Amino acid sequence: MERRGAAAAAALGALGRRLLWALPAYAAGLLGLGAGAVLLALALYAGWRRRRRARERGLRLAARLQRDEEAAVRAAAAAGLGAARGELPAWVTFPDVERAEWLNKVLAQAWPFFGRYMEKVLLEKVAPAVRASNSHLQTFAFTRVDLGEKPLRVLGVRSHPGTHQQQILLDLNISYVGDVQIDVEVKKFFCKAGVKGMQLHGMLRIILEPLLGDVPIVGALTMFFIRRPTLDINWTGMTNLLDIPGLSSVSDTMIMDAIASYLVLPNRLLVPLVPDLPEAAQLRYPLPRGVVRVHLRAARDLQSKDRFMRGLVEGKSDPYAVLRVGTQVVTSRVIDDNLNPVWDEVYEFIVHEVPGQEIEVELFDKDPDQDDLLGRMKLDLGEVLKARVLEEWFQLQDGGRGRLHLRLEWLTLMSDASKLDEVLQRNRSIAAKPDPPSAAILVVYLDRAEELPLKKSGKEPNPMVQVSVQDVTRESKVVYNSASPVWEDAFRFFLHDPAHQDVDIQVKDDPRQSSLGSVSVQLARLLQAPGLALRQPFPLERAGPRSRLHLTLLLRVLFLDAPEGGGPPPAPPGQLELQPGAAAGPSADRPSKASPDPQFGTEHVLRIHLLEAEDLVAKDTFLKGMVRGKSDPYAKVRVAGRTFRSRVVKEELSPRWNEVYEVVVDSVPGQDVEFDLFDKDIDKDDFLGRCKVPLRRVLSSRFVDEWLPLEEVKSGRLHVRLESLAPSPSAALLEQVLHANSLARPARGEELSAALLSVFVDRAADLPVRKGSKPPAAFASLAVRDVSVKTKTCTPSSEPVWAEGFSFLIKRPHVESLELQVKDEGGQPLGALSLPLPQLLASEALALDGWFPLAGGGPGGQLLLRAQLGVLVSQHSGVAAGGGGDPEPQDAEPRREEESGGGGQLRQRLAPADRKLRPVSKDLPDPYVSLVLLPDRSRASKRKTGVQRKTLNPDFNERFEWDVSPEEAARRKLEAHVKSPAAFMSREKEALGKLHLDLAQVDLSEGGAHWYELRDERSSP
Repeated sequence: MERRGAAAAAALGALGRRLLWALPAYAAGLLGLGAGAVLLALALYAGWRRRRRARERGLRLAARLQRDEEAAVRAAAAAGLGAARGELPAWVTFPDVERAEWLNKVLAQAWPFFGRYMEKVLLEKVAPAVRASNSHLQTFAFTRVDLGEKPLRVLGVRSHPGTHQQQILLDLNISYVGDVQIDVEVKKFFCKAGVKGMQLHGMLRIILEPLLGDVPIVGALTMFFIRRPTLDINWTGMTNLLDIPGLSSVSDTMIMDAIASYLVLPNRLLVPLVPDLPEAAQLRYPLPRGVVRVHLRAARDLQSKDRFMRGLVEGKSDPYAVLRVGTQVVTSRVIDDNLNPVWDEVYEFIVHEVPGQEIEVELFDKDPDQDDLLGRMKLDLGEVLKARVLEEWFQLQDGGRGRLHLRLEWLTLMSDASKLDEVLQRNRSIAAKPDPPSAAILVVYLDRAEELPLKKSGKEPNPMVQVSVQDVTRESKVVYNSASPVWEDAFRFFLHDPAHQDVDIQVKDDPRQSSLGSVSVQLARLLQAPGLALRQPFPLERAGPRSRLHLTLLLRVLFLDAPEGGGPPPAPPGQLELQPGAAAGPSADRPSKASPDPQFGTEHVLRIHLLEAEDLVAKDTFLKGMVRGKSDPYAKVRVAGRTFRSRVVKEELSPRWNEVYEVVVDSVPGQDVEFDLFDKDIDKDDFLGRCKVPLRRVLSSRFVDEWLPLEEVKSGRLHVRLESLAPSPSAALLEQVLHANSLARPARGEELSAALLSVFVDRAADLPVRKGSKPPAAFASLAVRDVSVKTKTCTPSSEPVWAEGFSFLIKRPHVESLELQVKDEGGQPLGALSLPLPQLLASEALALDGWFPLAGGGPGGQLLLRAQLGVLVSQHSGVAAGGGGDPEPQDAEPRREEESGGGGQLRQRLAPADRKLRPVSKDLPDPYVSLVLLPDRSRASKRKTGVQRKTLNPDFNERFEWDVSPEEAARRKLEAHVKSPAAFMSREKEALGKLHLDLAQVDLSEGGAHWYELRDERSSP
């Protein structure tokens, strides 16, 4: 009977399990879900279960290794395993790493007591803080805290000499494979979650500093991870969902970010061992050791990861680089379809610990789904500190034959400004992208605030601090319920020109972000301060009368103390020498100069201003045409084989674009500048009309400003301005042109071009030929910024002749460069050339013509080319095309400017403003400016800027024009109102000030730049 009962129970259990499998299908039918939802749920469950089992298996293996580490190491060494993959402990591989088994015995005995301490911290400190942080978490509690029986282990200890005699450095290779179990519960939501098992592996640095002459000998312990440790967590309860594929990597990353914010450089954990340690703040946030500037040059022989037709056809890769120093991570641009990419990008990293910190570079192939690894490399920054300048091709790990070209420079932090001018001068010669090189760093030590204003309800605020330098903003932690918060935080910023930069600090109440006060400091003050430091309490503006913010500002100049002389690497970046004597090489009849055709360098630049249109046809209709709406117009501009498309203006029959396009054109007859207007629709865009202007007319008159009637439609006309710019070989005009371009730049457009670069690639000589191979079929690729072109591919020859010319629009000649590569038809590099445009600016007639050496190819590879630069001077910019000499000095302050242009037009430009508006409420306004040319108050006379969010220092940078004669302008008045949009549940706009300007009192023939005081909106004109 007992057997029958057991068999019946087993049968019922099996039946129950099968019915349980059918439960998802039943639930899906009950909820009205389809079969796809069921399959998706089963797939997520399968992925979760597979990941769960993998984590449990990893925990068991790691625990087995820790139980008998020595036996596992001997077995792996005997089998020849592990060493190649870096899986053996550090004490096996590195002789200067000690095993320190005695320390593990101490940790094993102390582990239960450490568990009690952690339980006390979680229950008495962490849990109340979590409950106070949010009203929904008031029932949060730890139901179980058990660190388990498996202690933290130290796999190896390495000692380093400190930077001074009062410091000892210890690196501990730690490994924690624990049976920790922590359960939490939020009773309000019946939610239980927790952790059961965890792995943590990393290199922990402990600094014993300062050493004292009294017990306890060591004043404090400082601990941090040099690099991000690896983490693996086994979740329980509701957090089991984090093991679902897709969520798992996200959750681990979030937790690692939280750990990094406390324990990964530049963050440190300070444990004082003596009370009232005076060096505590300095130990918690020490000054960086230096800055490393990384020139990401190029890579070669990368692996091909893109394959087609199931691998039958091999393509190339779309490589990009990820550079990492500690928590600082940058990503380069993607080079499409190239196994030998050239980036020529410059990045800067703050270095906190040397030796120890490394630069890690990983190359990936950009793909729509998951990016493929192309290789990686690591380098200890201590090597860069020793060499000062290190430039070479680094072999990539896991990258086949791939190599990476880097130049690394160690920049010393100087506490005086004596070298600042030298640093700025050198930085101007570096063609850096994506950002210009830095001349200094700023360290802001945020200590505390006192007597901050209370909330309207009388409660204490939750203050946090935002520190901004230009467009970079850092935020402090939030201190809850305190009018005298203590942050003890530090922020670091790179500075390009500290004499003309400010640091802006705002104290805000979280989470409403209402302002509690602000302070702005001009960094020029630090240049005059002793030690380039300011330590003082700063009074807060727009706060209480006794509100203070205690800060320390430190500025350090970045100086490259590179050795003099030496071979080509290391050498200052961007320097290239012309080789005039190369023509006397192997071939006596080799030409010494390039021989371009007569049309080379005669191109013009056509600048197209797409201004506005009016009386367009309404194409949007409703109720089958019974109700007529408007249109969503945009324009297409076609000229010289190029097509430009404007933005779409929603629901407007008289749109204003104010967009500018530029294109290089020649004088070939029969060309037109064509404009097509369309109404943007969901399906097919409707035609709104077209017009065109003969290009020859623009080239002959150099300036056309007209309203063009639209053809093939009932009504509508288009207002355009076309300008032909002839390049001028005069570097003296460049500063004036750059200034004029900054004023004329449209609000939503790109920076205007300041010069035209013309390049004639004549031929190459002595290209490398592999042994046993034929001469290469070579071509040359040229690139400036993101614009690239290439020549034809010549017949196989070591001295190919191309004789082709190209043109590039240059926005900032001081910092840009021409990058040229010679390759064979298979894409293999035969040599490269980098020509910084500042060299052309320093050359006679802004031109270089001759033989240039090719780097990275054969020892004698050369290229014959002519490169010439022409400055683009607009006849309506106020720059004298034939003038020379230095440009007139400009006011360093941003300004509002009025000027009179040709064709009897009044132009009004609102440049960046930095004189603060007067607030009329506690919240920061969203200012904009409305303008009207009196006495006409019609819609055609009104203009309005964009809205700038939450600022008293709006930066508009917009330009407006009225088509009036100078005589009529003298009888007009310009009225400007600065306003903020209406607040929620309010119809009235917030008035910040007004201005009435009598144009008869302004010299419109010359233009002028002035500040005008805003008057109260309620005052009379």
